[in-house]
Amino acid sequence: MSTQNIAAPRSPHLSHRKRRFNIEKWGWIYMRASGVLLVVLVFGHLFYNLIFPGKVSILDWAFVAGKLADPIWIVWDLLLLWLALIHGSNGMRTLINDYAHGRFRTLLLWALGATTVVLLVLGTLVLTTFDPCIGGTDNAEFAAICAAAQ
Repeated sequence: MSTQNIAAPRSPHLSHRKRRFNIEKWGWIYMRASGVLLVVLVFGHLFYNLIFPGKVSILDWAFVAGKLADPIWIVWDLLLLWLALIHGSNGMRTLINDYAHGRFRTLLLWALGATTVVLLVLGTLVLTTFDPCIGGTDNAEFAAICAAAQ
């Protein structure tokens, strides 16, 4: 009876498979990192919109227009949009992979990807091309600002 040496499963000479991009590993890392960032972004957003003004009734078109006139808040909201949408889509992708099979799984993944891309594009366009002076407003002070800006 001969004794054969069995190589360890991860020995370099057994690496006949090429290393591929591991989407599950990076998806897991993304969920943790984006979750931490989203907590900061969401609570900053809530603080600025609900606590900082002192009362909720101050939130109107002029408040949003003033907020989106500041590039810092545009970047803040863009980060919030992108991180939240991709975070949610990654979670849905995991659920689809766990519970759907065959062609239905493929259809759901494509629908999820298309929906995510459309929402990211539309949200980004709204945040980056926002012009508060289009259309009328009931706020006389805001209307005067728009008239002076033109």
